[in-house]
Amino acid sequence: MRLSHHPTFYHLKPPDHPYRTQRAGMAPGLTSETSLQTAAVKTVMAKPTSILHRTPWQPAIAASGQGIYVTLEDGTRVIDAVGGAAVACIGNGHPVVKQAIKDQVDNLSYVYNFQLSNDPAEKLAEFLVKTGNNAFELCTFVSGGSEAMEAVIKLAKQYFVETNEPKRTNYIARQLSFHGNTLATLSLAYHPTRRAVYLDLLNTTNFHHVSPAYAKRFQKSDETEEQYVERLRQELEDKFIELGPDTVIGFVAETVVGATTGVVSAPKGYFKAMKSVCDKYGALFILDEVMSGMGRMGTLHAWESHGDGIAPDLQAVAKGLGGGYASIGAVLMSKRVAEGIRDTAGFMKHGHTYQAHPLACAASLAVQKVIVDEKLLENVNVRGEYLGSLLRERLQSPNALAAPFTFDVRGGGAWWGVEFDFDGPEGKRVDFKGGQFAMIVQARAFEKGLIIMGFTGGSNLEGTKGNHIMLSPAYNVTKEEVEKIVDILVDSVEEVLKNSFVV
Repeated sequence: MRLSHHPTFYHLKPPDHPYRTQRAGMAPGLTSETSLQTAAVKTVMAKPTSILHRTPWQPAIAASGQGIYVTLEDGTRVIDAVGGAAVACIGNGHPVVKQAIKDQVDNLSYVYNFQLSNDPAEKLAEFLVKTGNNAFELCTFVSGGSEAMEAVIKLAKQYFVETNEPKRTNYIARQLSFHGNTLATLSLAYHPTRRAVYLDLLNTTNFHHVSPAYAKRFQKSDETEEQYVERLRQELEDKFIELGPDTVIGFVAETVVGATTGVVSAPKGYFKAMKSVCDKYGALFILDEVMSGMGRMGTLHAWESHGDGIAPDLQAVAKGLGGGYASIGAVLMSKRVAEGIRDTAGFMKHGHTYQAHPLACAASLAVQKVIVDEKLLENVNVRGEYLGSLLRERLQSPNALAAPFTFDVRGGGAWWGVEFDFDGPEGKRVDFKGGQFAMIVQARAFEKGLIIMGFTGGSNLEGTKGNHIMLSPAYNVTKEEVEKIVDILVDSVEEVLKNSFVV
């Protein structure tokens, strides 16, 4: 049953109110008048809403969920192939987590972390430290990814204040990155479209940027991988020297870049090289694993498999920590940072009302128990390899309709990205009438019962070129579900291409 026949699809302003390209936070948006017109034509009396939504359209309303399936209020069932935004790592409705939440509500629903700790928080912290491959000594909790990265910024600064280096005030991050939607994390990151509205409010004095580690786009044709990594290492060291090495707090990077460029891993040796610069000048090496961490890449921490095995001084995690059952994030601290703060001030000079919430910690502990007990990281690697092979076969094989336009299929574990490119000679064969391919495919897939995420602007530093699609299914996805996801995605891609070919 096609979603376009139902009143719960999405509602938009009439076609004579075109939208400019826009995305709010992690939410993808339709980016063309054509796409909006197509969606608007399919609208049948959407319910009024009192919510100011994050999308240019009024989204359908989810009524229930089980596993990777979500049922809309009209009874239509769709496959969530992205886990919301790489969040729902064990799907909806897992009985172990449901019971843990119920038990915790019966026992203790809330205490304020500035006054009292609680057992679920203590146990979750112990789990995170003990499973960290000897990389971490302490952790602290927040309510999500942006809060986690905000806490990272403040903890890093506090560390140097407590260790008598208060003149360190600069952070270095990368272009084409995303670290959250607060003003500080937008300043730290460099996502052109998400920063655009707030540019005159962003801090350009303390936050600085170097090139992304995106070999497919930015490695020179005459460079080896080793030479490319060395060029990036030298650029980072030059930035340290430009700012004054003793003024730099740390270098910050996503272990695997998420929605901005679409599941892009750094070249081999990159993180080892970046860490060497930090070590040379006494700065902190900081990783953002809000999306890539907690099992998404097939290892508990993405740096274990996709970061040269180089452990950070500070690390943010969130999405896969609570799996969507609770709003939670965490910051993991190395022995160096833990001792620098614990052995001086003795406490974190930062906090939030709902930090270390008993329900959130109980839910997260249960999610992590499910991942361990059901051996889901093994499933992530097996199903992930299969998902990648199917995507390459169906989109990049010589006879594939999409092959001339499929620039790259990349990823690992339960996180994959497909990037499309229409700049070559073959691109003249298609006309999207001002629309963006990834967003049109996202809409078409939804009509067919599949939730994916489409993004634009990840192919150049200005954020003006590029189309990519992201898949991040639950860790317990089955072989049959992987096949269904790929079938619907490829059908959607091919339908959009066929409808756009210029005769």
